[in-house]
Amino acid sequence: MPTARDIMTTDVETVAPDDDVAEVLTKLAQAAFNGYPVTDGDELVGIVTQGDLVDLFQPSDRTLWIPVGFPPFLESLTYGLDLSWDNLDVGLDMVRNSGKSISDVMTADVVTVAPDDDIDRVLALLADSERDINRLPVVEDSEARSASGNRTQSGDGRVVGIIAREDLLRALRDERLEKAG
Repeated sequence: MPTARDIMTTDVETVAPDDDVAEVLTKLAQAAFNGYPVTDGDELVGIVTQGDLVDLFQPSDRTLWIPVGFPPFLESLTYGLDLSWDNLDVGLDMVRNSGKSISDVMTADVVTVAPDDDIDRVLALLADSERDINRLPVVEDSEARSASGNRTQSGDGRVVGIIAREDLLRALRDERLEKAG
């Protein structure tokens, strides 16, 4: 049975905890994936995804609530008007969040796999709808896992690869083709 080592991508791009949010967002906009492992030296300390960064730029605070009714306003309706979220708004958000570091927005409790974990463990994690994980860092270390099979928040070890959902799908397809042929 294939292992995480067999299906992982070994050329992993990472960011540092003190990297600026605006720089990472710009870098992510040009990437072909949706998140970065966050490393301090060689040690995995978190993960930052598009979702983490988009949360900084949500237009929810730009809704104007207007009561509408006819005199004597015995019954009125309240309408929410979503003000435009144009380039100026995005620019203002960039200025407001400029200088904020990735450590302020990253997820520190990272779900990881070890290089020798089997494909069934990888499948269980990437198919878990509650966690909604798209990419799994593959880390190499000597620490024990928690009872749930996850590594602890700190001391996750050195990132040696990453597995995206598409890597897993490709491996499952190849395994089926091999069995059929």
